[in-house]
Amino acid sequence: MQTILDWFSSIDPILAAFVATTFTWFVTAAGSSLVFFFGNASRKWLDAMLGFTGGVMVAASFWSLLAPSIEMSERMGNIPWLAPAIGFAAGALFLFGLDKALPHLHINFDPDRTEGPSTKWHRTTLLVLAITLHNIPEGLAVGVLFGGVAAGMPEASIGAAVALAIGIGLQNFPEGFAVSMPLRRQGLSKFRSFWYGQLSAIVEPVFGVLGAVAVIHMQSFLPYALAFAAGAMIHVVVEEVIPETQQDRYTDLATLGFIGASS
Repeated sequence: MQTILDWFSSIDPILAAFVATTFTWFVTAAGSSLVFFFGNASRKWLDAMLGFTGGVMVAASFWSLLAPSIEMSERMGNIPWLAPAIGFAAGALFLFGLDKALPHLHINFDPDRTEGPSTKWHRTTLLVLAITLHNIPEGLAVGVLFGGVAAGMPEASIGAAVALAIGIGLQNFPEGFAVSMPLRRQGLSKFRSFWYGQLSAIVEPVFGVLGAVAVIHMQSFLPYALAFAAGAMIHVVVEEVIPETQQDRYTDLATLGFIGASS
């Protein structure tokens, strides 16, 4: 582990953000690849996986993003909670706006429960868009932390940035599987189910690099940026991930997965 941290410390922070978020995309692809080996997956396991995903996102939002944002804001001589509160609200509103602007369909929802503008897009496209919205704040969070390291902020460390990337990668594995299997059940080929499943995470390297660049060039913006990523992730959990786990009879299993991952 120390060798990995040393390597990330030795390279350009923007490159580090790109490598870390490419890793999280790769893990999503690995989870999606399970569609080649399993003909189907029970709803029970899909709900448990989604619950685990939500728990990881909540834990990462506080420990890796909100808590450092509060500490950083206080060290800068500002009101400790003000910048985090503003950033958190802005991140949630950003995802709220995307949610209203882009037509999408959550994994466990019926086709007639499409959200966003009315569209004739195929259900597959709507499902992939829904998971893509999940992945934007994840890539942004990793990039912002690496940007904070480059800016010399003591609250942002290489260890924390790498740990966040690993945590997001862990929850991306079941998420990739949870995307590809419903597509397979709809009749798509194994390859197309895998392709669309991994494609949903391709935004993570993009937003990881954008987050790192923004923070490096606007260092005073970091407390807001950390909280922004946290607000976006919490919005995803409350508005999308949790409701997706409450559509069938396995709600207890999903809840246990959520609690276990967030503990």
